[in-house]
Amino acid sequence: MQFASLVRGVGGMGLMTGEVVKGTFTTKFQLREFLEQAWFITSVTMLPAVLVSIPFGAVISLQVGNLAGQLGAQSFAGATAVLAVVREAAPMAAALIIAGAAGSAICSDMGSRKIREEIDAMEVLGIDPVIRLVIPRVLACLFVSVMINGIVIATGIGGGYFFTVIIQGGSAGAFLSSFTALASLPDLYISIVKSAVFGFLAAIIGAYNGLNAQGGPSGVGRAVNEAVIIAFMMLFVLNSIMTAVYFQVVPQDGL
Repeated sequence: MQFASLVRGVGGMGLMTGEVVKGTFTTKFQLREFLEQAWFITSVTMLPAVLVSIPFGAVISLQVGNLAGQLGAQSFAGATAVLAVVREAAPMAAALIIAGAAGSAICSDMGSRKIREEIDAMEVLGIDPVIRLVIPRVLACLFVSVMINGIVIATGIGGGYFFTVIIQGGSAGAFLSSFTALASLPDLYISIVKSAVFGFLAAIIGAYNGLNAQGGPSGVGRAVNEAVIIAFMMLFVLNSIMTAVYFQVVPQDGL
């Protein structure tokens, strides 16, 4: 039964993904709903993103700074910190925040509408809930995820600069001048692509679980928990796959 449920869930999410992609380009864009959802997602994710990105940058800078000092390569502490923040830390932090805050909010909203039979009423009236409700939320989640990724990058690098230069006494000139020693524009591009894919996936998982919630309010709670757990697992797996493909496609710079 559990395996059959898993297969149905994966298939259902795949079908919803196809409907969302198709509906995005073939139906009228719900601008007002998109803006409302984008503002709501921003309001619940902005502050956590900033607060999370500071320790991300600090931990990476402290670890990299100590390792670079032991190897006699203190001047490259900035380059390695920027590379780690841009390529991995920023999209993953943005994805976890989006999945935990925005994805759970989307799931609870869809689940509440489902148990109140609003979804059934929309279908009776000939209104497709995927087009009317899911697509604006998915696009808003994708958009905000990319914006949050940029905020995490800026804040993480700022935190890394503070802990490397101010706390550890590193050279500000060496930190800034080594930015492009290892990192390059393709690293920023893959970071943006990762954040967009992660935001899209988190919204799809949340919407699907919410629309299939059963058992009253307690069922909505279970659907939210399942959505967050599934989203976290999928994000880590997808991040590993995308990173492996990126390393095979884009040649890495050396020192």
